Order: sequence, then C-alpha cells, then structure tokens
Amino acid sequence: MRTLLNTLIIIFAFSAPALAQEAPDFLVSSEWLEEHIDDENLTVLEVRYYPHRYMTIGHIPGAVQVARFLDLGDNSGQGTLMKFPTREAFQATLRSWGVNDDSMLVLYDDSATALASRLHFLLRLYGFNMDHVKILNGGTVAWQAFNDLEQDEVFPEPGNVTLAERNTDLFVEWTDVYDNVVARRDPQFLLIDARPYKGYTGEVLTHAVRAGHIPGAISIVSLDGITKDGEQQWLPLSEIAQMYADVPKDKTIYVYCHDGFRMSLAYLQLTALGYTDVRLYNGGWGHWGNKFSLPVVVGDEPFDDDFKL
Repeated sequence: MRTLLNTLIIIFAFSAPALAQEAPDFLVSSEWLEEHIDDENLTVLEVRYYPHRYMTIGHIPGAVQVARFLDLGDNSGQGTLMKFPTREAFQATLRSWGVNDDSMLVLYDDSATALASRLHFLLRLYGFNMDHVKILNGGTVAWQAFNDLEQDEVFPEPGNVTLAERNTDLFVEWTDVYDNVVARRDPQFLLIDARPYKGYTGEVLTHAVRAGHIPGAISIVSLDGITKDGEQQWLPLSEIAQMYADVPKDKTIYVYCHDGFRMSLAYLQLTALGYTDVRLYNGGWGHWGNKFSLPVVVGDEPFDDDFKL
C-alpha cells in the first residue's frame, strides 16, 4: 500500500504542473471578459477578417475596430503590405484606439486568434507591457454564444501610450533567412512554414506570384493548434506540443507565413511551450515569393534536388 501511495504521489507531482499549463495565461474566456468589460482601464480591440462586419454584423460592446491590413502592416510601398509598421505609425494607431501605458487590452478576432496574434506580437515587438494583454479564446464565436453584439462605431478618447524601439531579437529580414538557412545551412537555425500545407507544397498559389516554400523550411501548420469544431478554441498545450515535437528548444527558430498572421500564431504557440528564441520573418512569403531572384522549392520536402547537394 505504501508503495502504491508513493507511486501516486510521484505521478501527481509530475502531472500537476503540466495540467496547470494546458492553457497559456494570456488567453481569457468570454466569462472573464463579461466580468471585466466595464473595468476603467480596459480596452477591447477587434480584428476581423472582413473589417466591414464590425458594423454590419456587430462587435463586442465598446470594442474598437482594428483594420488588419491598414493598421497592422507598413503601407509605404516596400513590395508587400505586411512588413511591420514603424514604431511611430503603430504608436499613433494605438493612441487613436485610446490605449495608454497602463491600459489592459483584450484582443479578439473571428479567425481562430491568428489575426489577434499579429496584434499581440506587434505590442511585444514595441515593448508594451504584455502582462496587460489578453486574447479572447474563441473570439466572436465564444462571445456570441451567450452575449449580444452591437453595431455602433466606437470613438475612444485618444490615448498617450509610448512605445519602445523595435526589439531586434524578435524578427529577421530575408537576408538572415537566406544566409543562415539557405546558404550556410547553419544547424543552429530552423525555419518553419506556418501556412496551410498545400501552400507549402506549391499545390495552391496564394499571396505571391510563385508557389512553393523557402528552401530548408519544414511545414507546421499553426492553425492545426485550433479546434476544428467551429468554436475556434486553442487546443491544450500538451496537444500543441505534439505539433512541434520535432523542433528542438535549443535552436533559433525562424517562422514565416503568407502575410504575418499565421506566423504570429505560431510565435504564440512556441513561446507558450517554452521556446526562447523565436523570430518572425518580416514580410514572409508575400515578400520572398515575389522576389524572382530568391530560390523556391516545390514539393513536400524541405530541399529539392538542387538544394540537397
């Protein structure tokens, strides 16, 4: 009996921490938001796939509209719309949403948190207090289960948030990807393509004039970490960990997608799992796939015959 009791204690000791981490602490439920929606410093930000639905279908009461391309990308004509915005531009946008340095932000979308993840990453990139940033798990689907939407546009009082300069440890440019992964094959670096699998293989062409993937990239579809039942909930972290089981935690991880949203979701997944050096490709496939001088691979392997040599 004593041996059985000791065994049970050991099992509980090792399983309890894992169970306690099955959901990252930045995710909140619709019930949590119901309780806090009238808090003085709370700002709710909505990023819809189709921004017109903010008013035609409606939004969470008091939520400020975020236009996913206009507000979350650099529109200065650098070959792709979704380069990271400058500190000055993003700071001005945040202030227009009424964000202050001490604001508590709740982000949500209608796209399995991929769009909200981009906004979450930009806030981290520019040094906002991430203890004050939450994502509504399930987004509009979760909220509408027991709550109504409203259609009136929200015009907040301007905020006074002050952002820091970009954290250069959180992103890479195409030159870093080309040098470390394509040219030198440095084993310290691992490149993840977070797009749908048929985009990786080149069966489907989207967001660029060429199909395929960056040489050396492996395919891990970040949206596979979201439930498929229509509720758009995060899977438990133990299941998400299985998606990244072949990704060592001692590597420098580069991630890209089409236009900055799915890779941001991958970033959140990886960092929630304890990966400490994850960097997003500023521009992603929308940049690389449109540059005819840069090589691409078509098929289901990281390298084709030319690059296997």
